[in-house]
Amino acid sequence: MSNTAPSPHQTPRFIAVEGPIGVGKTSLTKRLAETFNYETLLEMPEDNPFLERFYLDPRRNALSTQLFFLFQRSRQIQDLRQDDLFEQVRVADFLIDKDPLFARQNLDDDEFALYQQVYEHLTIDAPVPDLVLYLQAPAPVLIERIQKRGIEAEQNISSEYLERLNTAYTDFFHYYDKSPLLIVNCAEIDLVGNDDDYQLLVEQIMAGIKGTHYFNPKPSLL
Repeated sequence: MSNTAPSPHQTPRFIAVEGPIGVGKTSLTKRLAETFNYETLLEMPEDNPFLERFYLDPRRNALSTQLFFLFQRSRQIQDLRQDDLFEQVRVADFLIDKDPLFARQNLDDDEFALYQQVYEHLTIDAPVPDLVLYLQAPAPVLIERIQKRGIEAEQNISSEYLERLNTAYTDFFHYYDKSPLLIVNCAEIDLVGNDDDYQLLVEQIMAGIKGTHYFNPKPSLL
């Protein structure tokens, strides 16, 4: 694989990488940023003081966990607007439009109504990505990857929760049309550790994507 970064004008200026827990979106975001010489816009779960408590007792800690993430992401978006998105090139490991997806999974009706009011106030004029990459993998693969990376708090995540999350992601992106969308099947490929798999994805991005496309390569034999 060539070490020469593609020229910025050939690629979307703002890329968002999305997908469920354990699918590898943050690692891919960092690798794309290195390839394209882009700045990163990253979720910071380690800064959320409620997250570990959420994994231990989701019902009691869902609202505080969700609101913390919402405030965090909205601040990042505000900073992005102030920096002038059109003068910067960035790749993010989250899409703010997806935030209610998690909230709907974890909050009761009254909590979700409160969350929605805050969300609508904070996300006014959020910039729209030029390309969204949606990474997919079945729950057993996600569990395996979560166990492999060994973050203690995440070990309590159940396969049932990941199944529900996968369904919610599928439903969300079935109707998503704000940006060009590349749906990537990550079940049998390694976009971070395998250069051949990664290069195929880069070629897809470089080819230019309009509407919704699917990327379902065969796993590399190397």
